[in-house]
Amino acid sequence: MNQVRDVVIVPTYNEADNIDDLVTQLLALPNQVGVIIVDDNSPDGTGRLADQLAEVNPGRVFVVHRPGKMGLGTAYIAGFHMALEELRAQRILTMDADFSHNPRYVPAMIALSTEKDVVIGSRYVPGGGAKNCTWKRVWLSKGANMFARSALGLKANDTTAGFRLYHNYVLESIPLDTVFSSGYSFLVEMLFMCQRRGWQVGEIPIIFEDRRKGQTKISRQEVFRAQYTVLRLFGRRLFSKTPRQPIA
Repeated sequence: MNQVRDVVIVPTYNEADNIDDLVTQLLALPNQVGVIIVDDNSPDGTGRLADQLAEVNPGRVFVVHRPGKMGLGTAYIAGFHMALEELRAQRILTMDADFSHNPRYVPAMIALSTEKDVVIGSRYVPGGGAKNCTWKRVWLSKGANMFARSALGLKANDTTAGFRLYHNYVLESIPLDTVFSSGYSFLVEMLFMCQRRGWQVGEIPIIFEDRRKGQTKISRQEVFRAQYTVLRLFGRRLFSKTPRQPIA
């Protein structure tokens, strides 16, 4: 199998309208990234389109098929395992399939990764922001970030961002299969564990755009799960010892 240095993990569920354009733009980047599509048996045929993209882009596009919706966090973990164990990638990025995260920011994230262990595409640093989002979604996001930063002592400004880059040694320092959260709260838990291990986190400004096509997948239940995750991690922060940072 062709070795790729940098890979982008894209979880999908009913993203047939977006996946072809997204992968095309990612493959056109100057960084020569690979793409891992993790599809949760999308009824709209996203998985079939992903297989076609892998067939015409051997060594650059890879597909993980799962039997159904099993949560965003577990989709990322499935992608992490492929990136680390099969592709031996050195830098692993995660992003949404709906163009809320624009591929044009990937080169800047890779560039900053020469100085940082984890890089976040951030809405909440100078130059960042949101576009075409409802006021309700903006305030929900800002409130969630404020809650997570205050309760968990997180230093990053955008703690709930899914647009991230991890060095392979960062992911290898984390017991991925024991991560409790499976939904969007997985993002907060991952950042919490990265910071506790002493990894340096950097942020680049991005403009987050509300999805162009399809429907949002954030539910009220997901919001409650995120609140529970923060409270659970707050308890761990108070009563658990900080893990030692491994040598990279």
